[in-house]
Amino acid sequence: MGTFVEKPRYSCAVAGALAAVNAIDRAVPILHASQGCGGTTTAAINGPSGFLGSSYCGGSSVPASGINEKQIVFGGATRLEEQIKSTAEIIDADLFVVISGCTAELIGDDINSVVREYNENAEGGPPLVYTNGAGFKGNTYYGYDALLQTLITDYIIPSSEKKKGFVNLWGIPPALDVFWEGNITELRRILTSLGLQVNSFFTVDDSLEGIRAAAAAELNIVVSPVNGIGAAELFREVHGVDFIATDLPIGAKATEAFVLTIAERLNLDKKSVDDFIGNENKRYYHFFNRIGDAYCDIDLQRYTVIIGDTTYASALTRFVTQELGWIPGLVVITDQLIEEQKPGIVDRFVDSLESPEKTVVFETDTSRIAEHLAKRWPGSDGSKYYEPFSPAYVIGSRLDRDFADSIRAGFLSVTYPVSNRPILDREYAGYRGALRLVEDIYASLLNNR
Repeated sequence: MGTFVEKPRYSCAVAGALAAVNAIDRAVPILHASQGCGGTTTAAINGPSGFLGSSYCGGSSVPASGINEKQIVFGGATRLEEQIKSTAEIIDADLFVVISGCTAELIGDDINSVVREYNENAEGGPPLVYTNGAGFKGNTYYGYDALLQTLITDYIIPSSEKKKGFVNLWGIPPALDVFWEGNITELRRILTSLGLQVNSFFTVDDSLEGIRAAAAAELNIVVSPVNGIGAAELFREVHGVDFIATDLPIGAKATEAFVLTIAERLNLDKKSVDDFIGNENKRYYHFFNRIGDAYCDIDLQRYTVIIGDTTYASALTRFVTQELGWIPGLVVITDQLIEEQKPGIVDRFVDSLESPEKTVVFETDTSRIAEHLAKRWPGSDGSKYYEPFSPAYVIGSRLDRDFADSIRAGFLSVTYPVSNRPILDREYAGYRGALRLVEDIYASLLNNR
């Protein structure tokens, strides 16, 4: 019997590619898809991503071919050519990216030929590349990876010389990580403080010129066990640059481990690295310790349920156990994963959970999360010494508020979708992000005092 996804925590591949292009300064997407795809995808990105906003030529301003029944019968290549021409005439950009939808791929439009012809006749105009964003290829995470792979093969300039201390940073998909720009900025700050030159593609501090020169990097750093791995493998094949995959660091302990891993891989000066860690830890615990009295006096320890994609599930679990001293009763990973991936992901929880195989579940159906908790923490059987799952706290998405209310738990929306609070440059990664996370968690607990 097949399964279904109830209240999905992602959209289609078009959304992932579109969000990534919108995050690159002076890059403009051209959507080659059915009428309605652009508006639907925009709605799936902007509101649920902490009210992300449209950016330059994003949102309802995205150029789109809007193919209909005529193009489905006779082909949509001509319509795409028209849209590319009009977009190039009207829009001021340095890179155009054609993103195809399901219909365009199903009818077999030769998009590569259209793109090749444009580039041959561009006469100094912005280059054009093409990303397959068909929904049947994968979800939004797939679209992010697909866009990276397009840049790797069709935009980045090959370089036989590698620059010492130059790295690319991936693994945080725009929009799907609601705190993506703040998180990337904090990790960029950390790596830069170690003396590295960081190319992170999707922040206000990045540029198309930097992306174009990415092949000169010494190493690619992927802060996810899943997202960006395919792109990093392709980059190694095409440009000869190796990669390292780490967990997203949240908090002093995880960030110190992250820094030491990168320092060892790049053979950075040990004294400089130790000095940086010492200074950052001093600052971090100076502020973190302020919550100590309240933690003890009003008993802020909690049982917790963590709900999110692979990257956040492992990072948040490690943070609440190692930094807050909380006790996870359930960790729900909401990614669509193949069975072969799951054992390795469960192994990532060994340092933060006593029995990962009993605590970690893979579930795409939001309505079944309560069932998983009930299996691991049954209700009262009338015994005198029954221990309830209380006081409890849920860290998840906006979709998990009802579940949190049903178990009388505190709640904070961190993972996509987040539509109940705006997110600007806030971060939860690294040293500074963890302090923001502590503030937000305890503010939600103390809000009604």
